[in-house]
Amino acid sequence: MSAVDNDVIGKLLVAHADYESTVTDSYDEVLFDVVARVESARSVGKADIGALLFWKRLRADTPWAMALHNMRDSDVRVVTGAMYVAANDLAVDVPTAAGQARQALIGLPGCVSGGALPSALILAAAPDRMAIYDKRALKALGILGIALDTSDGWYRGYMQTVETVRAEVRGRGKDWSARDVDKALFQLGK
Repeated sequence: MSAVDNDVIGKLLVAHADYESTVTDSYDEVLFDVVARVESARSVGKADIGALLFWKRLRADTPWAMALHNMRDSDVRVVTGAMYVAANDLAVDVPTAAGQARQALIGLPGCVSGGALPSALILAAAPDRMAIYDKRALKALGILGIALDTSDGWYRGYMQTVETVRAEVRGRGKDWSARDVDKALFQLGK
């Protein structure tokens, strides 16, 4: 993705400020609790997936949720452990790590398609590097006229865009995390 124009960055800065002014500090408490457990375990278990579903406000009355319930937690942790390693691989750039982490989850129920649950798991594994990808982020990108390069996968392309936005915002004197970008996109895509 090439540089992002000033109008786009301006809209994201306004959306981020709006998010920060309307969402309480306690909103991400569940996420922070999960992040702490994931950092210790270096994998995500079924109980933490349930907490992330609550945090993301995702529906759990689906066939994939039943399939996940029927998996042993140890098997879930094998899959999410591989994702954890990939997401935190500092030897590769963020988009590459994101793509590898997403690919590691492909066999986990709820992660075969779509982006909300897989990106929540990846965010919980690498909160300093990754961001949420969901329908609101996708809608916001459309509003901004930003097309994703999905040739190497949706999440990898998304994280490349997030990294480009972070660099542009940094050039304007703000040090945003990937999570800050997804907050702005979330707000803009409401």
